[in-house]
Amino acid sequence: MKSMTGYAYLDGTINSADISCELKSYNSRFLDLNINIPASMSQLEPFLRTYFTQRIIRGKADFYLRLKKIHTEQPIAPDIALAQAYHRSITDIARALGMETHVTLDLILRQEGVLQADRSFDEQRWQTALIPFLDALTEKFDRTRTEEGKSLAADIQKMILILSHSIEEIEKHAARMESIFSATLKRKFTELMEREPDQQRIMQEVAVLLVKYTINEEIIRAKTHIAALQKEIVENQTPGRKIDFLCQEINREINTIGSKNQLAEIGQAVISAKDALENIREQAHNIE
Repeated sequence: MKSMTGYAYLDGTINSADISCELKSYNSRFLDLNINIPASMSQLEPFLRTYFTQRIIRGKADFYLRLKKIHTEQPIAPDIALAQAYHRSITDIARALGMETHVTLDLILRQEGVLQADRSFDEQRWQTALIPFLDALTEKFDRTRTEEGKSLAADIQKMILILSHSIEEIEKHAARMESIFSATLKRKFTELMEREPDQQRIMQEVAVLLVKYTINEEIIRAKTHIAALQKEIVENQTPGRKIDFLCQEINREINTIGSKNQLAEIGQAVISAKDALENIREQAHNIE
């Protein structure tokens, strides 16, 4: 199990360039990946996006690649034809204005495009060089997420134990609650009937209502969902969404039990279960 919160930083030299990479992530329902790289390396964005989407399931993740220093000289190519065109145009303007036509080299060199740096970018060469660097960065990133994930798992296990004890407490008092409810129904039916009550009819009506108000099915379903929740925590490496779904199902059963409740003991167990469940759901929002 991994937390969605993680951080890693790595710097080094690749292709005669000093670079630094930073990767950090926060909680998010889905994967929201932002790639931040120099404009001169923009061709790498599809490669980087594919690389990280294969390794991060969900969360808001920000990746930064920074060029700190380039150790090789970039060749500068002069555009002679453009320089000559600038010279002619500046000379023509000066003559038209009746000014002295003294065009300096400095003036020509300052014109856009006269001197151009070779900005050719070998995308495949950079991809190949970056893979081991990114692998090391991701390994550091995952270590921080795994460590926090262990803490989250331990906390969730504690809450599952409280949740299980609460359901056991509800189950312990379920039969007594049904007995009380049955007796209450019999009394009400007796009061409504002016003559000697028809015992067979009363029992039939009570049986129908008990099916509606019994909590045995809710208890069974809640225990099944709790067992599934426990399995997800132990076996699933990315259980975040499944935990959230199971919590919703357990919450539905507990709410139903609470709406049918007739006993203070079950009421207390329902409160305890809902509190534990809320804690689990909060932690699930931090899990990948």
